[in-house]
This record gives sequence, C-alpha cells and structure tokens, in this order.
Amino acid sequence: MKRRPALLLVPAAVFTLVTAVPAAASSPASKFDLDSADIPALQARMASGRLSAVELTRLYLDRVHRIDGKVNAVLALNPSSPGQALESDARRRTHRLRGPLDGIPVLVKDNVDTRDQWTTAGSRALRSRPAKDATLITRLRAAGAVILGKANLSEWANFRAAKPTSGWSGVGGQTNNPYVLDRNPCGSSAGSAAGVAASLAQVAIGSETDGSIVCPAGMTATVGHKPSLGLVSRTGVVPISAEQDTAGPIARNVVDVALTLSVLQGRDPADPATAQYPRTQPTDYAKLLRPGVLRGARIGLWRLPVLGPATEAIMTSARNSLVKAGATVVEVTLPYQARLQELEFPALLTEFHRDIDAYLATRPAGPRNLAGLIAYNRADPLERTCFAGQELFEQALAAPPPSDPGYLAGRAELSDLARRSLDETLAAYRLDAIASPTNPPAWKTDCAVGDNDVIPSSTPAAVAGYPDVTVPAGFAGPLPVGISFMGARWSDARMLALAADFERVAPARVPPRYLPTWPS
Repeated sequence: MKRRPALLLVPAAVFTLVTAVPAAASSPASKFDLDSADIPALQARMASGRLSAVELTRLYLDRVHRIDGKVNAVLALNPSSPGQALESDARRRTHRLRGPLDGIPVLVKDNVDTRDQWTTAGSRALRSRPAKDATLITRLRAAGAVILGKANLSEWANFRAAKPTSGWSGVGGQTNNPYVLDRNPCGSSAGSAAGVAASLAQVAIGSETDGSIVCPAGMTATVGHKPSLGLVSRTGVVPISAEQDTAGPIARNVVDVALTLSVLQGRDPADPATAQYPRTQPTDYAKLLRPGVLRGARIGLWRLPVLGPATEAIMTSARNSLVKAGATVVEVTLPYQARLQELEFPALLTEFHRDIDAYLATRPAGPRNLAGLIAYNRADPLERTCFAGQELFEQALAAPPPSDPGYLAGRAELSDLARRSLDETLAAYRLDAIASPTNPPAWKTDCAVGDNDVIPSSTPAAVAGYPDVTVPAGFAGPLPVGISFMGARWSDARMLALAADFERVAPARVPPRYLPTWPS
C-alpha cells in the first residue's frame, strides 16, 4: 500500500529555490556517477571547482523529484536545503570549510527533532515542529552538512502494533525496497536506507533499538552502523528505550559512514550515556580504514540457518572471501539467545512508557503522554489503514513501572546475558569480531499479514550496546543480503575497518533497478 498525503508532496518552493541559482545544464556536475561517488571524491571535485554544494544538492533534489515516486523514502524535503548549500559554497570560497561533511546532503529519519521541519515519528499525532534540534542535528549543522529533508520510517519505530508492516507510517504511507518495489525495506529506518540506496541523499541518519539500522541497510545493499551506545547523543530522538536506543549513519560505502560517525560522536550533558565512552576513543574513524585489516584477523561466523538457504549460500561465499583476504574464520554459536528473546520485549514495554512520556513533555504541541497517543489513534481512521492495532502501546501503558523489582531484575539479566553472549564468545575463540547474516532476502510487503521478520542476528549487539556494522554481502536474485560485524563495546573503529576491508575484497553492491516484482 502506498499513499502520499499532502505532507509528502515535494514542496514546489524547494525546486523554485533550486532553480533560482545559476543553471548547471552544462556543468561537469552532471557528468559523474552520483551512485558510486563517496564523500572524499565529492570533496575533491568541489575543491577543484568541478562541482559545487549547490549543484550537488540540486542533483539530489532532482533525483527525489524523479525517483522517489517509486520508492517513497522521503517524507518531506527541507525548503532551506538550497540555502544551506549556498552557505557551504561561500565558506569554500573564503577557506572556512567545516570538515568533510560540509556541503554534503544528508537525509534524516523523521524521529530526529529538527527545528525547521515537522518531526512526526510517522504518526499523524505529532504533525508539529519540536522546540529545538536534536543534539545530533546540531552537530551535523555545525559540520556544514546540508539537511536535505526527513525520511519515512516504520511508524513509532515499529513499536505500536503487534504485527506491523515495516516502512509504513500514517504520515508517509509505505516505503518500498528500491531493488524490488513490492518487497519490504525492513524497519524502522526504512526511508533512510531506501533513500540512500536510491541515491536520494549521500548519507542518511537512522536509529536503532534492535535491528532498525542494520536490517534496512542489509535489505537495501547499503552500509549501516549501529554505534556503541553512548557514542551518539539521543537527546531529541523519539525514544523506545534509553537502555538500547542509538542513532547512527547509513550510506552506500563504509568511508561515508565513518566520516559521518566522526561528526555525530560527542558528549552531551543531556544524555549521560555519552559520558561513558573512553577518552581514547577515535574521533576520525575514516583515517583508520586501511586495506589489509582482515589479514591475520580472527572472525567468528554465526551462520543462522533459520534465515534460509539463499542467505546461507551468501554466508559461505562471504566466509571464502574472508579466508582469501587472510582472515581465520571460526564457526560459532552465540549462547543465551533464547533467553534474550524472552526478556527483551517485557523490558522494552516498561522503558517505552517511561521514555515516550518524558519525550512528549518536551513537544510544544500534540499528545502529552502515551495515554494521549492511544486516544488519538482510536479517533483517527487514517492511522489504522495498514496495521490497524496499537497493541504494544496498550501493553506498555499497563506495563510495570521502572521501579518494579521484576522489571529491574529482568533488565539486569537481559543486559548481562547480551554482553556475555558476545564477550564470552570473543574471548573463547580469541576473536576480533563476530560476523553474521544481517537479513534474509526481503519479503513481500503485505499490510494484511505484516512482517516476516524473524531476524535474531541484531539482538546481542543491540541489547548489549555494542557496535554492529553491516555491509552488502551478496544477492539472492535481485534481493540484497548483508553481513554484520559485531565486536566488543567501543570497538566501533575496528568494526568499521574490518567492514571496509570486506567491502574492498568482496564488493557486492550494485545500484537498484526498481523492478516492480520478482518471483519468490
């Protein structure tokens, strides 16, 4: 199902503003492959005068205008993006550039507060502007990034209905997988990943509680990084759980993800988790992406045959590529997984009620608490046009409070077992990382049945707060499958370096062809 309500229409003012700058019909900007260009290549072109930030922004806005009708990844464009690009070009002329993201168009998941646009979490109840930017948006603006617009998402980050359809929201309708349009992009950062895959932005920001960055990235042949919890501030990001939530970058290559993480990372007094990362943590992750990192590395391969024979075959091919690159690959099975599945959902119910009430209290308009959201959904028929229920909202409203001894014991056991599942496996086999399939081939989108998303690979790192980086590993027919690299807490630099070397030795990504359908 795909609807485009009034908010989703690309504002005419944006394209008026873009065409008000000097035309680029004969510009060299139109003579390079936008899909394959990374940020260093774009900055080199801008430094040589062969491209400007205004031209780059225009190219992306033009693609949104031409392509997004198929994908429906962009919820709303930012009318100020051409002006932001003009300011970047002015800084370049006066040698005041702010770093590698200056002039680079970035798409932001619409659960991240932006003062100049609505932040809805996909819900019609939140059609209003927040009081101020999220901390991560402040950091992007300070780095000179062009905030191109807001990306569609699974409404409430897939934490509303018992059987949701990933990529659908009451505000935005259904985001489609650009590789096969009737297939699902996974959630909840569906628009962020699909938008980057379709080259509608150079980089996108997603967020994850469990799988919501890495699964959409895997299903759209993009690179997604779920950082260690505490590297990136969550202030101003619509929450599910402070114990697990984090924002992170999605791009078409590892270097762009690394450059973006370097900008996003930073301490924030409003988010105590950011005080925990070591003072020795790198601040420029891209500098650590060196060829040959896999040689001599020890990688644990967690296969997960439950994801099907096509995924299994791709993992075998990935294993062979790792070995060829000089890595030692050890087959492993992570312990405690059944217990993690039992404990996670009850903990999230309590945490969502606590954290969403606190977030809604910061909004100038709209419902003030979870009970108000439930009442709104009951009164708005458009909120019930795909997944009709709000069972998770109702269960969260009735969940034990954060002071409940049962909740506290369950969360303590959950976090402990998740960390042990990774730490013990890494130590027992002397591993640098654990690799696993990120996703199966995408299922068909069907509002009547919801998702087919039994994907356990993201849970250990998500619950533990450890890093998880996914890169394209191969294709089942035209459908992408990713491979994830997970490691110890704060080992983000190492995971990015391993992922970048895998990307180098086993390049798998090809641009999407927007196939209408494909046989199962």
